[in-house]
Amino acid sequence: MRVLTKPSSAKCNLNLYTLFLLAEPKYVSCQRLSQILEQLSHDSINRFLVRERYTSHDLFECVKSKIQLHGGTLSGDDTVLDKPYSNPNKTTLVDYFWSGKHKRVVKGINLITLYYTDPNGVSVPVNYRINDTTDGKTKHDYFRDMLFEVMGWGLMPALITADRRQCLS
Repeated sequence: MRVLTKPSSAKCNLNLYTLFLLAEPKYVSCQRLSQILEQLSHDSINRFLVRERYTSHDLFECVKSKIQLHGGTLSGDDTVLDKPYSNPNKTTLVDYFWSGKHKRVVKGINLITLYYTDPNGVSVPVNYRINDTTDGKTKHDYFRDMLFEVMGWGLMPALITADRRQCLS
C-alpha cells in the first residue's frame, strides 16, 4: 500500500491534482496549477508530488472493487512516451525503444501496462512499470513480474494476452 513519508499538511491532494491532469489540455506543471488556483502555491503542489509515493499495488487496490477478479482477460502492452529532445545520457528513464506508433526506434520513456477486462466487459489498468534499462531487465522480465504480482493480489484471469514483441518466452 501507499506509504506517506510524513503526515500531509499541503493544500494539494490527489483528487485536486487528478482533476487538474484531466482538465489541462496542454501545460501540466506545478506552476500552471498554482496559476489556476490562486490560493494554492507552487511549493505546496511540489511538496505534494514529492511526498506521495504511489505504487502499482495502489492502482490495483483502487480498481479491484470495480471488477470481477476471476475469469477475465489480462493483456500486456507497452507504449513509448516520446521525448525527442531529451538526452538519454542526462535524463533518467529516457532511452531508445521500438515505437509501434512510429514503426521505428524512438527516444522516449517506455511504459509497460497490464490491462484487465472482466467477464462483464469492464476494462481497467491493473499494473504498470516504467522500463528502466539500467536495472538489466527486459520488457519480458517486467511483464512476468507484473503478471505474478497481480495473480498474487488475487486476480485470476482466464486468458492472458500480449503483442508479439511482448510475449512470454
